[in-house]
Amino acid sequence: MPSSFSTGRRSVLAALLVLPALAFVQWNQPVVAEEAPVEIPPPATDLTDTGISATAVFAGGCFWGVQGVFQHVQGVTRAISGYSGGAAETATYEQTGSGTTGHAETVEITYDPAVVSYGELLQVYFSVAHNPTQLNYQGPDHGTQYRSTIFPVNDEQAEIARAYIAQLDETDLFEGPIVTTIEPFEAFYPAEQYHQDFLTLNPTWPYIVFNDLPKIAALKALFPDMYRDDPVLVGML
Repeated sequence: MPSSFSTGRRSVLAALLVLPALAFVQWNQPVVAEEAPVEIPPPATDLTDTGISATAVFAGGCFWGVQGVFQHVQGVTRAISGYSGGAAETATYEQTGSGTTGHAETVEITYDPAVVSYGELLQVYFSVAHNPTQLNYQGPDHGTQYRSTIFPVNDEQAEIARAYIAQLDETDLFEGPIVTTIEPFEAFYPAEQYHQDFLTLNPTWPYIVFNDLPKIAALKALFPDMYRDDPVLVGML
């Protein structure tokens, strides 16, 4: 497999940008995701935000699916796909895909703390949005740009995240140890427009059907009180 891009996403984007009509397929039966969700307990300690809006920044593989999951979470007011971990001048899809920029495909989540807490977002992140036991890859996508990383925007978020990782490792619910890193947050750079709302706008793409739509179904099944049918979309940046 090429180190710079996964073959699956290369073909998806090539079709999207050149011959979109050829990439649509009809699926006549349910598709099982490559990565199964894990039912996990909530954090033993959570963050109490007092403002009307707060931000969480998570990386967990391809940002199409991570964005799509959090767009269906009650209390999330915006979820933007982008890049964190590297410099501004390398915050592009092509450069990030090389795996040499330090960037991870990341989602910046803006949420209402009165509706959903940081700890609840972490629970969704570890349970449904990605597999936190895969080091520098997620499913078919390989490279450090697909790493499992939390970028805390303050010390309180970092403390809650570290404690939750330790808590989850003690449960033995996962197939192996959690490899999620906690990296200093320096900046978030929104991804190109064609990446925004990708799951919602392209629900029949094979990559989305196989890898990401099952995550939405799992969110609804495991977190019915947090799930909403209508996603909050980015629209035009």
